[in-house]
Amino acid sequence: MTSQNPTGDPAELARFNALAKMWWNPQGPMWPLHVMNRFRVQVILDVLAQQGRIDRNKDWPLSGLKVLDIGCGGGILSEALARQGADVTGIDLAEGNIRIAQEHATSQGLHIEYRYQDVTTLQESFDLIFNMEVVEHVGDLPAFMAACYRNLKPGGITFVSTLNKTPLSFLFAIIGAEYVLRLLPKGTHEWRKFVPPATLDALLLSSGVNTFWRTGIRFNPFRRRFSLQRSMAVSYMLAAQKSG
Repeated sequence: MTSQNPTGDPAELARFNALAKMWWNPQGPMWPLHVMNRFRVQVILDVLAQQGRIDRNKDWPLSGLKVLDIGCGGGILSEALARQGADVTGIDLAEGNIRIAQEHATSQGLHIEYRYQDVTTLQESFDLIFNMEVVEHVGDLPAFMAACYRNLKPGGITFVSTLNKTPLSFLFAIIGAEYVLRLLPKGTHEWRKFVPPATLDALLLSSGVNTFWRTGIRFNPFRRRFSLQRSMAVSYMLAAQKSG
């Protein structure tokens, strides 16, 4: 582990660098992320509107909000947030991802600040922080979470989505998705690194961030559709607010 990447995992970074060129191929290995992104952006906007933080009737409901997308990958979520008016910073420890994200944003005429940077080195504050499909890939989860939420403004909101650590998540997210249906490249996930909701809640609370909303996520691979569900046994998403 280099000092440049204190919360990263070298094997994970090598794998994501190898996949970097595939991020913006909606028919390639990353297609589930494209489908999920369209779904989750609407969920995010709904939750923020319910909290009175945004007006969904505006053309750019996230205008005026400073946003951090951690583990931004090729920029799929970052671009969607920027199109909603947000001032977006995207960081990632895979250099290949940052290069692809920068090139794509430029081609779309979007101003997004992408950085090859570890969250532990950030020295600024954000209104919204997104950890989407990231926490199950980091090397040192407690250090990563503590660093993330030092950068969340008091009253700021974070969204986290990840995979629960249950027998069902092993069956569906690894055996089903990677080996049977081949929706993801083999080795995308390690079940030992999946994070139960209670663990995530505790790590957030230790940084003064309180969970106020959560939901399970269901994926129908045959209809290529995501939806909300009560059960969080496989995949889940939460929102939490920093006190103060």
